[in-house]
Amino acid sequence: MKKCPYTTQRERIVAEAISPVATELRLLDAADLISLLRFELYGNIADLVSSAAELYFHPGTVNFGAGGEYRLEWGGVPEVVLDLEIKPRDVTIYAQLKLTDEHAGIEINHIAFQQPSGDPDENTRMLERRLSEARFVKSRSDELYS
Repeated sequence: MKKCPYTTQRERIVAEAISPVATELRLLDAADLISLLRFELYGNIADLVSSAAELYFHPGTVNFGAGGEYRLEWGGVPEVVLDLEIKPRDVTIYAQLKLTDEHAGIEINHIAFQQPSGDPDENTRMLERRLSEARFVKSRSDELYS
């Protein structure tokens, strides 16, 4: 995605929202995830992502996307990248979740707002509200929108 002035802020919002899902996925053995990617067992990966997401989000909010990739070098730290589709109400986010031994990160490839505002700041606030509404477990910041 071509980066815009709002990308970093939106990536931070999405990363904070799905951090518990990333934490759950990081509990899986990296070798298992890599083998599922290598042998293109995408249905299995989709089940793992859905299982991790169902603990925190309404069904269908966080889904495995079209694929992923991995990096595994001799003596290096394994890295797994999973394509995700995150679909809170009225927003679809296409992103890549990078998982390593100690960290996770998100990179947004595209965000589609069903009814976008002409004001990008309002779109960013809507993204944050919609992700908050899609969560089962509310955080302190989520209470501001209730």
